[in-house]
Amino acid sequence: MAMEEQQPPPAPAPPDLRYLSGLGNSFSSEAVPGSLPVGQNSPLVCPLGLYAEQLSGTSFTTPRARNLRTWMYRIKPSVTHEPFYPRKPTNERLVGEFDRATTVATPTQLRWRPANVPLHPGLDFIDGLYTVCGAGSSCLRHGYAIHMYAANKSMDGCAFCNADGDFLIVPQQGRLFITTECGRLLVSPGEIVVIPQGFRFAVDLPDGPSRGYVSEIFGTHFQLPDLGPIGANGLASPRDFLSPTAWFEQDHHPGYTIVQKYGGELFTATQDFSPFNVVAWHGNYVPYKYDLSKFCPFNTVLFDHGDPSVNTVLTAPTDKPGVALLDFVIFPPRWLVAENTFRPPYYHRNCMSEFMGLVYGIYEAKADGFLPGGASLHSCMTPHGPDTKTYEATISRAGANEPFRLSGTLAFMFESSLIPRVCRWALDSPCRDLDYYQCWIGLKSHFSHDNGGVPAAGADEKE
Repeated sequence: MAMEEQQPPPAPAPPDLRYLSGLGNSFSSEAVPGSLPVGQNSPLVCPLGLYAEQLSGTSFTTPRARNLRTWMYRIKPSVTHEPFYPRKPTNERLVGEFDRATTVATPTQLRWRPANVPLHPGLDFIDGLYTVCGAGSSCLRHGYAIHMYAANKSMDGCAFCNADGDFLIVPQQGRLFITTECGRLLVSPGEIVVIPQGFRFAVDLPDGPSRGYVSEIFGTHFQLPDLGPIGANGLASPRDFLSPTAWFEQDHHPGYTIVQKYGGELFTATQDFSPFNVVAWHGNYVPYKYDLSKFCPFNTVLFDHGDPSVNTVLTAPTDKPGVALLDFVIFPPRWLVAENTFRPPYYHRNCMSEFMGLVYGIYEAKADGFLPGGASLHSCMTPHGPDTKTYEATISRAGANEPFRLSGTLAFMFESSLIPRVCRWALDSPCRDLDYYQCWIGLKSHFSHDNGGVPAAGADEKE
């Protein structure tokens, strides 16, 4: 009799971790006291015999206010590895160049049901990552990619490095225990983590199978949005972003593999030590996480529905003021109090393109079909808005002017000024909801007009 395939055991529960608070700060952290040089970055001989290595996230001459770099003091430098070779097997569902050869342009509204995490063992974060859509080019350093992941195995004996851009990861099911060169982070559903370009990291799954969403930006970095007339406080507070503290391992690791994503392709190199051998570091270019429950939302307090931009957590700006390469926007629990107002999101055609996901609960504009772990895509100038059930229930609701607390929900949106092209496997996926358009087909005309026989405006008048 055939044996049932077994899930790999979950990774051990992570230890209690310490974090550094603040976004954009210049930090310093030592795992061993006295391991940071004093008064200079690269002395002739570093304390404890460590190597000094700088990781630059921006050009050397980027203005100081936006210059990103971190100095690491490590047991062996990261250059100590064998040559890179194309990874075999590769992950054929990762895309870094969005053109006609790799993807499809479609204005159709798209929706996907949640993907099941495969039951067979052997799918770690790297192999469980797949591109849904994107725009631009990782090689030309402009654009973005939107991925999803479904993994059932911790990364073992390998680390991942994205040379193409920053990852913003939104776990939806299962925690992620992420080891980076700056230290370790535990990220739960309801939190996000940003791994900046160039950092080596490994993902363990302490709860077993995990799935979620990933946005990737090329040529820029995430930052807090300007608050404008909101003032000095509100939305995401810098103090609530947490970065890891120094942690290292020094064991001998023959055959340790570095998997590098470069130009949308995967390459591997081997070395005999862990890349997580940084004993101390200082700088402002670091991974960080954020608990979305700490977001301070703003909302209309009298009438009309505010624009979703007021819920922006992080933005990756372009050179054009007010226009984002990618915004990360959330729709968290909050009070709805607007009077004589259709409170769900309005019907809309947008010069931006919107990819949405749902971490938990029900999204306020979709009564059915949009499930936690699922996704939707409404591209540039494609109409979208509340489904039929939501519209009819809202306009007929008794006490529509009463304050109402929207709770038990967390949806989000990756919004971009660039038009996305969609991967063929996403269009052909069995998870794609081919009947998505039906959710609006039932919208009926409520138009009524009785003007006492006076011709309607614009009607032909005949004597």
